[in-house]
Amino acid sequence: MSTDEHTKIQDTGLGKKSAGPVEWLDDRLGLATVAKKNLRKVFPEHWSFMLGEIALWSFVVLLLTGVFLTFWFQPSMAEVPYQGSYLPLNGVEMSQAFESTLRISFDIRGGLLIRQIHHWAAALFIAAMILHMLRVFFTGAYRKPREINWLIGVGLLSLGLIEGFAGYSLPDDLLSGTGLRFVDGLMRSMPIVGSYLEFFVFGGEFPGDVIIPRLYMAHILLIPALLLGLIGAHMLLLVFHKHTQWPGPGRTEQNVVGYPMLPVYAAKAGGFFFVVFGFTALMGAFLQINPIWVYGPYNPSEVTAGSQPDWYMGFSEGAVRLMPGWESTFFNYTWSWNVVIPAVGAMTMLFVVLGAWPFIEKFMTGDKREHHLLERPRNAPVRTGLGVAGMTAYAVLWIAGGNDIIATQFNMDIYAITWFLRIGLFVLPVVAYMITKRICIGLQRADANRILHGYETGVIERSPDGGFTERHGPLPVSAQYTLTAHDRVPAIEAPAETDKNGVAAPHGFKAKLQARAKAFYYDGALDKPTVHDVQHADEHLREHDGHPVALGEEFQGVSETGIPRVH
Repeated sequence: MSTDEHTKIQDTGLGKKSAGPVEWLDDRLGLATVAKKNLRKVFPEHWSFMLGEIALWSFVVLLLTGVFLTFWFQPSMAEVPYQGSYLPLNGVEMSQAFESTLRISFDIRGGLLIRQIHHWAAALFIAAMILHMLRVFFTGAYRKPREINWLIGVGLLSLGLIEGFAGYSLPDDLLSGTGLRFVDGLMRSMPIVGSYLEFFVFGGEFPGDVIIPRLYMAHILLIPALLLGLIGAHMLLLVFHKHTQWPGPGRTEQNVVGYPMLPVYAAKAGGFFFVVFGFTALMGAFLQINPIWVYGPYNPSEVTAGSQPDWYMGFSEGAVRLMPGWESTFFNYTWSWNVVIPAVGAMTMLFVVLGAWPFIEKFMTGDKREHHLLERPRNAPVRTGLGVAGMTAYAVLWIAGGNDIIATQFNMDIYAITWFLRIGLFVLPVVAYMITKRICIGLQRADANRILHGYETGVIERSPDGGFTERHGPLPVSAQYTLTAHDRVPAIEAPAETDKNGVAAPHGFKAKLQARAKAFYYDGALDKPTVHDVQHADEHLREHDGHPVALGEEFQGVSETGIPRVH
């Protein structure tokens, strides 16, 4: 038999035995049609797309390690004396939750490694989600028809924060108990309903005796189920809408250039899971995280010196620390503005603004088209500037959450640090916005200059009068296409004050507001060169006399060391 001959799978023994059940399922579920349509679906390749995969695979690591931990963890606040391997705490009264966590860490083979992998994977999960959302935001990947997927992403981020905090609180150590005390303060700060909400959540006055079991059920059942459902919906919409891609030769709004799901993309994604798992395993083995035996069991009368929340919740504590101590009394109720505004209000505003942004931008631009090509951040200066401003505000709040640590470690005045950060919270984001916007506009001009004046070849010419100039060569057509594959800046016109009959135009206020928003969004943006401009520049560069070197189409200049650049 020649090498070209082979037996079809349906003609093998296994294939014949499987044909009946497979046909039965397909007649009822239509799986063959779905598989045939989607298993060869094309996915583009770019390093930035891996951020979402890191979040997905770190969540899988969380599920696997979490199942292991549930075998030995006891979610109970009942007091027991510790009689385990960690001698410094022998005989100390503690909750069963803390005792079982110590037992997992010191008496269960591999328990401490799995605990640390689980904790590192949780931090990586949140970090990857945030970076993935930033990538989506700065490239405009949330635009029509992906607004719902963006909302799902916002929901995933909010649930991820809650899930991380719930898991962080389960060991019932002194540090996590301090965090729960912080949350209790947030609840009590809510006007009128605060004390009722506290009694409902904690089963009485803080700390109660039911919060750990309730957090445990939410952590292992309720929130993971919601996360799995949202992740499934997120992936289904990704397949349905097709993946976004960066502009380039052969890439349009109607196609996707990349690799099929099977076998290439599935194999690469599967391999990437082991990379993520291996990375978290290395961190769990060599980098200590959350050593609860150092903190000891939680005692409501004690507070850990220099206690800090996990990094992803630090901004909420920073907001509380920066807020002045404002309180008011109305109708015999104390209104604690110093807590409810920065914590409850700021958290709510953050997720409301994130969820509403695609619709806000659509209103500002008036763009209702579908977008499948990503937008370079420099080509949306206002959006990029606002994103960096938000990141700056987050950084200020994050730093404020550790103002006491900064003061003690650097021997500085904590009040000076707090006042600097209070002012910086309002000033630094504005400065960051202005600088980022100018940088984006400068990069736009640099792109236009490369298109119209060519690239620097590194070839120096001497003119008859003794002057030296550098030869510029025309960019390859592929590079010109990539640099110009974005929309032109639309014309901005003031809305008509009246209709054709001289009557005041309906919805005049909305139209005026949209016109002002549109002018703000496109303010300073540089339009890309026209086709005529590009053709004229190309003719000028190619017809220049006296060129000392014959340059190929792929040659794009030399580096500082004289080596030809490869783009």
